[in-house]
Amino acid sequence: MRETDIRVIIPAFNEQNAVGLVIDEIPKDWVNEIIVVDNGSTDNTYETAFSRGATALRESRKGYGQACLRGLEYIETSNSTPDIIVFIDGDHSDYPEQLPQLVTPIIEGKADLVIGSRSLGKKEKGSITPQQIFGNWLATSLLKLFYKANYTDLGPFRAIKYSSLMAIGMSDTNYGWTVEMQLKAAKMGFNTLDVPVNYRQRIGTSKVSGTVKGTVLAGFKILFTIFRYL
Repeated sequence: MRETDIRVIIPAFNEQNAVGLVIDEIPKDWVNEIIVVDNGSTDNTYETAFSRGATALRESRKGYGQACLRGLEYIETSNSTPDIIVFIDGDHSDYPEQLPQLVTPIIEGKADLVIGSRSLGKKEKGSITPQQIFGNWLATSLLKLFYKANYTDLGPFRAIKYSSLMAIGMSDTNYGWTVEMQLKAAKMGFNTLDVPVNYRQRIGTSKVSGTVKGTVLAGFKILFTIFRYL
């Protein structure tokens, strides 16, 4: 599938025990480059990513979106323009081998943005907290109400046509990254699609759902972002 230039961006913070597995399980015959953005880790995330053959970058400014933006900044300065960008977390909660299911609809011209929906897939017990389930339901319901968008999840595992991503003009530096992409895609009339993906318990403790503070801040930022672009 190398005739389609696919790059993978993995934002990672203190994921030395997981990021190597994520890199190993990405189907290499489908992707041109795997980019891991170490978001100020205090462990060996950067070294692990580099040793597994990924392009390892550092981003000291904290924030999920900030790490993703650093990866895009790197791509913009590369010698070639990719066709598709895939985002996946570095905690091994997603199944990287499902990447072809996300990019195929884009390759076939059926979608501009494909969200890996945990709601539609099989979830390992305990992999998603009740507050995450409620938050996803609330956010997707509001997106449908205000933006006429039929999403089932704000899942981090997603693929998007590079030209569409550039047109969107992503700016959020933290918790609002996923919902910003989805609502802007809806506002711009892009073809979007949810495909089922499986989900398992992550390796290590979540920086968001694993703490009360992280859950509250993420929830507030997601709601703020939804209403910001009305």
